[in-house]
Amino acid sequence: MMSITAMRDTAVAPVFARAATGIPIGLLALAGFVSGSGMRLLDPLLPLIADSLQVTVANTSLLIACFMLPYGLGQAVLGPLGDRLGKLRVACVAVCLYGVFVTACAAASGLTTLMVLRAVSGLFAGAVIPLIMAYLGDVVPYAQRQETLGRFLTGMVMAQMLTGPISGVIGERGGWRICFMILGLISIAVGGALAARYGKRLWRRPEASGRQAVPGPVVWIRLLRRPAGRWLLISAFFDGLCLFGGAFPYVGACLIQEFGLGSAAAGLIVAGFGLGSFVYTRLARGLVHRLGEGHLLLLGGTGLAVGLAGLAVAPSWPVIAGLQVFLGLVFYMFHGVLQARATEALPESRGAAVAAFALALFLGQGIGALGFGLLLAAGGYRQGFAAAAVAMMILTLWSRLGLTAQPQPTPDEPDPDHQRV
Repeated sequence: MMSITAMRDTAVAPVFARAATGIPIGLLALAGFVSGSGMRLLDPLLPLIADSLQVTVANTSLLIACFMLPYGLGQAVLGPLGDRLGKLRVACVAVCLYGVFVTACAAASGLTTLMVLRAVSGLFAGAVIPLIMAYLGDVVPYAQRQETLGRFLTGMVMAQMLTGPISGVIGERGGWRICFMILGLISIAVGGALAARYGKRLWRRPEASGRQAVPGPVVWIRLLRRPAGRWLLISAFFDGLCLFGGAFPYVGACLIQEFGLGSAAAGLIVAGFGLGSFVYTRLARGLVHRLGEGHLLLLGGTGLAVGLAGLAVAPSWPVIAGLQVFLGLVFYMFHGVLQARATEALPESRGAAVAAFALALFLGQGIGALGFGLLLAAGGYRQGFAAAAVAMMILTLWSRLGLTAQPQPTPDEPDPDHQRV
């Protein structure tokens, strides 16, 4: 005889299907793309900016920190603000304002002005991806969430792949200012398209979910008090430390210095990571269904450790090229589980919870960059990749044990008409 739970799940399955398919995921991914492009835009442009503003390249490197610090630290405010005013509403406004300040960067007359404009644009960029992820947590059932998040994050992946090479080509031919102008105008257009797509619904007061909302400052304490919250934030921190701030940013430099490749060739090889990530977005539904979260996290984390170890002993650049594609695939197998759990860590304040996840990732990235720099100075790229491989394997085993100890999330039924914005 069918249980009440099974009958309920069968009854709401059509609603879940409508909720998952009616979301303009391509448009949301575009918002993620323009936001993520702000991180990579300056990679090939720093020498051009230094020459134009008559400063050193070392001085212009401050422009990267000016973007990333407000991006990460602003999560403490942006997440709770999204819970209070509406996640998609705040994300939409943030995309538009981000575009305005990115466009204004094109008119900056000096380094100080450009740093201020970059900082403000970084703050608004930080609202986009975490709040859209939290919004998807509101309207997509957990069984489909990892697949949907993977499709959304295709935009971020494409930004990592394409922004640097494209801005380099445009910058060489038209100057660095035109790169800011193009990205800014596209961002404003994406924000306007989101506003047009959701119309008046975007400006309605968020509907009550039946749960008591948690005030912003209390979210951090409540998450840390919960074993599942501590597990999530610690996993995110070391994920950022080992990968985002540790191994991944240095693959291109390794290809140039260890194998003598040019910047363009190294950039193309590094872009293979995005190709592997894109493959994951196409396979996510089947992987989650067949393996389950526990095995998916374990397989992805083990694959990351193996891939990083491969970088440490790679005899030639074609081997690294293949490993980059592989690493892109297994990274999202591991990281995708953490992302999905972040959207369910505190459903009554989902925006603040996902922002806390992003902040932990950012802090780990910053500390990882410092630590990996010390490893490079002491032993070189290969020793650094080997250390990251060992650390990643430890993190994988620890995260797998923590995941096993947690109950399977049972989120509320999503809003079939996507009114909760």
